Amino acid sequence: MRNDLWRVDVGEDNAHWLATECRTARLAREYRPVDLGGGVVEFSDRALGAIRELGEEEDGYITDDADGVRVWIGDDAFELELHEPAGA
Repeated sequence: MRNDLWRVDVGEDNAHWLATECRTARLAREYRPVDLGGGVVEFSDRALGAIRELGEEEDGYITDDADGVRVWIGDDAFELELHEPAGA
């Protein structure tokens, strides 16, 4: 099992929304995005997999293409970056 962490700066309001109101915020802890503060959200592999299940019409939708891995909120796209876990 991979243990990658992905981070994205979406702004404080969007970070709060992703962590508390997005459909995936209602799942078990390991499948939820985590608001790290300062507008940054972190996704574990499981949380990223869960949010990939959202449809294109839902805020929080993920795209993964030649332009990178991005989370969409409204018409705005925010690029996720792979973050090395502590001790890696």
